Amino acid sequence: MAVQVGLKDVHYAILTKDDVTGIVYEKPVPIRGAISAKISPSSNTETLYADDGPSEVATALGEISVELNMADLPLSVQASLLGHKMKNGILIKSAQDTPPYVAIGFKSMKSNGHYRYIWLYKGKFTTPESEYQTKEDSPSFQTPSIQGAFVKRDFDGHWQAIGDEDETGFTQASNWFQEVQVVAVTDSPTPEKRDN
Repeated sequence: MAVQVGLKDVHYAILTKDDVTGIVYEKPVPIRGAISAKISPSSNTETLYADDGPSEVATALGEISVELNMADLPLSVQASLLGHKMKNGILIKSAQDTPPYVAIGFKSMKSNGHYRYIWLYKGKFTTPESEYQTKEDSPSFQTPSIQGAFVKRDFDGHWQAIGDEDETGFTQASNWFQEVQVVAVTDSPTPEKRDN
């Protein structure tokens, strides 16, 4: 058994198309200085009661909350993730700015030295809080966090892909961040039973 012990190589990719005809992402861009990543899926559950007791349970995926804590969020990255503008090295924020849908990818080392790879397919980030503190005798690091809400894709309903070097058949480690990993999955129908 191996457990997660690390986090590195955070990337984002702008999602430019997601409809019934297909999906298109821009080339992934690295964000250096990953500290932590938290993924919190929510589920909506309803229970049907019949005959004086619970009879059926239905569950649906809700919003997936994502929080990234980074050593730094460069202004150019903030502009891309939040829909702001950059001009002459200055980040300009406007009330009309609209964050684009993006995919987020990263990898996490396990205690056995192998990696687990993640892509979250579709989400938007919100403007992070800013906190500044004067320098004291003992340095205090001020690292930014950015939060986002992720959902399933319109094209295929997928919301996350996870690869693992310990899994048989996983060969995508070398190109995981060259493009967003889009895996076609087809469900095999259950053979129909026929009466003889």
